[in-house]
Amino acid sequence: MGVNITINGKLYQAAEGAQLIEVARQYGITIPTLCYHRDLTPTGNCRMCVVEVQGARFLQAACVTTVWDGMVVTTDSPRVRQDRQMTLEMMLANHPKECLTCDASGSCELQDLAYEYQVEVPAWGSKGGRYPVDSDPNPFVRVDFNKCILCRRCVQACAEVQGRFVWGVAKRGFDEVISAGAGTTMLEARCESCGQCVAYCPTGALSDKMSYGLGRAHQIRKVTTTCGYCGVGCQFDLNIKDGRVIGVTSNPSAPVNGMALCVKGRYGYDYIHHPDRLTQPKVRRYLLNGSPKPLADQRNSPEWEWVDVDWETALDLTASKLVTTRDEYGADTIGVLTSAKCLNEENYLMNKFARQVVGTNNIDHCARL
Repeated sequence: MGVNITINGKLYQAAEGAQLIEVARQYGITIPTLCYHRDLTPTGNCRMCVVEVQGARFLQAACVTTVWDGMVVTTDSPRVRQDRQMTLEMMLANHPKECLTCDASGSCELQDLAYEYQVEVPAWGSKGGRYPVDSDPNPFVRVDFNKCILCRRCVQACAEVQGRFVWGVAKRGFDEVISAGAGTTMLEARCESCGQCVAYCPTGALSDKMSYGLGRAHQIRKVTTTCGYCGVGCQFDLNIKDGRVIGVTSNPSAPVNGMALCVKGRYGYDYIHHPDRLTQPKVRRYLLNGSPKPLADQRNSPEWEWVDVDWETALDLTASKLVTTRDEYGADTIGVLTSAKCLNEENYLMNKFARQVVGTNNIDHCARL
């Protein structure tokens, strides 16, 4: 059932019981927020999304306010802007002055809002390092809670998206802090190193260790691609700088996975530029020379060395060996193992190759093992 709602003097229609912030976004009206994310349960922690609602005594948080028929809302009045500026000022009062060197500069939501509302870091407050930097031994996640604004996105993402409940809130008042487990390390708290907390963090409190210091938002080019580690088909953005992949970030528009990625999808990209990665085919020298295979005690001979060849040579050699094996020992002595890194069409072709070309039913897939 639809209701009529007035926002900033204009009449709109919305579904009854819908969140005010989502209705505003639907009609292109921006309401700032630091804790709200449509993937997570709204909590109203940051108070940046406050708006004026006619008849309400206090400003209302748009993320936890539902619409009703005849509702009248003002999203950018002087009162609202002053309240948001004060909220930002209090956040920045205890925030490090490290924007020039912070890895999140350019993609930091707090920085963007401070610029939009022209709020500078106040002279009062605690600017010193209250918490040790990068103190958690997790190999993928860099922790700096001096930059935390207690939005609790990391807590919710870990619990609601990943189901691990690694992060929680410890202490109260000025000493309140996000904590892994009961004051343990992330890995001791059953962290899977999926990086969901990093993906949802609006500041530089949680960041990727592997890409830290390699490039910031304005320096990189994002290329959307599909993960090749399994058959799910998750999409993400490769972060590229100077022709090299320096990191992976979630793509909220990904149709299969949204923001979610596993540890391999988010952090398993270092093989791309690894010096040991094979970039062209290699074959043993004895195969090229047509020599007998060296015995075990002859493996130090030049005939056992790997030699770089072109693809045509490698494929011709592979085909001839497969034909020889099939003809001498039978088709069922050959097995075919396909990969989750292949396309569906490529796996289909391998199935046809095994059953119709080689003549064997010995075919399996790594995702089943």
